[in-house]
Amino acid sequence: MSNKDIQSPKRSRETNTSMGENATTRSKAEFAVNIAMTTEVFSMMEPQDHTAFSFIKALEAVNAKLREHYPDSEELFKVILIHDDSADAPMDTIREQGLEELITIVPVKEKNLVDELQKNNTHLYLCTEPGWKAQEAANKGIATGIVSIPENMRMPMDQLRFAFDGDAVLFFNESERIFQQDGVEGYLRNEKENVEVPMGPGPFKRFLEVLVRLQRKLYDKGMYLNCPIRTYLVTARDAGFAGYRALNTLHMWGVEIDEAVFLGGPNKGPTLEKISPHIFFDDRLRHIKAALAVGTVSCKALYHSE
Repeated sequence: MSNKDIQSPKRSRETNTSMGENATTRSKAEFAVNIAMTTEVFSMMEPQDHTAFSFIKALEAVNAKLREHYPDSEELFKVILIHDDSADAPMDTIREQGLEELITIVPVKEKNLVDELQKNNTHLYLCTEPGWKAQEAANKGIATGIVSIPENMRMPMDQLRFAFDGDAVLFFNESERIFQQDGVEGYLRNEKENVEVPMGPGPFKRFLEVLVRLQRKLYDKGMYLNCPIRTYLVTARDAGFAGYRALNTLHMWGVEIDEAVFLGGPNKGPTLEKISPHIFFDDRLRHIKAALAVGTVSCKALYHSE
């Protein structure tokens, strides 16, 4: 088994037909995928930096496809722009770019921020260092990332691409703790002994689930090969028992990742350069720096405090 570039099994037509039969059931519980960001993050992505702004435009492009196939559905990306009254709201930019349907400006005081995020059923919260109530939001179960923009950014693909680390991001951090306590041998032994035991959920599991939910709606309309959303797992786990356990966990959750890359080592830069995601989420600073070095927008994924 190769240590790199292991893809999830392709979705069969039979599976997708079954999903189509359940479309009515899903529609009864439809909800928007809410991405909250501070005005500081938005300003880092404004149109004068066309590369960074491509994330906003990619969200709108996905919405356009969803509206085309589901004109009456509200199950779309929504951007909640967290606006501090002390700063000017970027209304001109939003109007000029025709983003009024995508972006809603929400004035909020810092002390009320977490309550506002919960009230709006936020799936992802993006802020800048040191982070407006970032840790508090993570402690409430909201996927929270502190955004860093590289100096020399690569232009991402038109397809909306999200890349995730595994441990302490998509998955519970138990295996990472064992690695820190018992070293590589203890970690590998734990993964072998528990290879069929799914890991617990990490802080970004819920966000991945809602991305997959949107993907499945588009698959139901035949967009298997040209889906405008693609997801990646990029992990230092190897492709042995550790990698199998990661895939098995996703399978047990009923969640599919489009491509899983098991590096068997810490250097994620070359893989991210090849993938060219709009955003990469990782809990380790060294991986964030490696991503920035190859021109990838990166988010320090926060884990809940204990």
